[in-house]
Amino acid sequence: MTHTLVSTPRTAPGSTPRTDRLRRVLRAGAVVSCLPYLAVKAAWIAGSHLGIPDGSSLLDHRASMIAANSLSALLDSAVIVLALLLTRPWGRRVPAWLLVFPMWVATGLLAPIMTGYPLQLLVRAFGGSVNHGGSKGEPFLDEWVFGVVYTGFILQGLTLGALFALYARDRWGHTWHGPVRELPRPPADAGRRTLAVAAAVLALFPLALHALWACGATTGLNAARIADRSSDFYVLEATDVAFLAAAALGALSLAFRRGGGLPVKLPLALAWLGSGAVACWGGWLALASLAGVDDIARRPTPAMSLTYAVQMIVGILVVAVGVRFLAGRAERRTAS
Repeated sequence: MTHTLVSTPRTAPGSTPRTDRLRRVLRAGAVVSCLPYLAVKAAWIAGSHLGIPDGSSLLDHRASMIAANSLSALLDSAVIVLALLLTRPWGRRVPAWLLVFPMWVATGLLAPIMTGYPLQLLVRAFGGSVNHGGSKGEPFLDEWVFGVVYTGFILQGLTLGALFALYARDRWGHTWHGPVRELPRPPADAGRRTLAVAAAVLALFPLALHALWACGATTGLNAARIADRSSDFYVLEATDVAFLAAAALGALSLAFRRGGGLPVKLPLALAWLGSGAVACWGGWLALASLAGVDDIARRPTPAMSLTYAVQMIVGILVVAVGVRFLAGRAERRTAS
């Protein structure tokens, strides 16, 4: 099974002068789009206050700021490595897990920004509010920083996503051919169905809380989050609901053949995007909640911490469904 998934195809149907040119353009775009973010992070690590106004909470803990910015800069640098891996000949010899896992993490971290930030701008254009300050009203970052950084993230997501789509089509495209109704009937993989049901049931808890928060409820929120709410907050909560729903629906469709004539790649894409978003952001926020916070009003409540942890578990369960699905398809193709 593992050999089938990681072997390099004898031919690359997408390898034409036109697609090779497209890959080079996308690779250059991915690399260039990382530079503004990395430049800002390097400046902050070096001690610059570029884009950080006086009174910002970012200036309170120098050591924590250096550690957090170093980690985030390292993660963004991985985009450059992935862009090279997806476009160079040696990249086709990389074991599947060594490529797919960081791409799943990158997708999970970037997809909510790619959807949330444009929606926030749209809502603001129609009179929505924005609050980048703290619980006491201090400014957090200059507004231009968000525009530069998030625009870069969106370009990274678009270019890296396009490169991965071309790469995955050439290397593994055979595993998602055909409509959903042609998938093997249950109980072809009872384990996959169990994982999908467990993910869907667990997703109800964070989905319900995010839906309540998106509708204006304050249940389970800390005092600072309640005070900081704006249209940006409500948009992000709504996108959290969407990604949780996508993860659950994608997993259930792959496990129970729900979708009829829809192409298999649609529920697979929902599971990929949804699991990455809820697992990676759930894990990131859960990790952040473990750090000490001086202001008690900003400490995550038990409900918030539990929500992040359950999201992470849901994402891991859904990605497990996807892995079992693709492995099963590869095995059947080898057997035939």
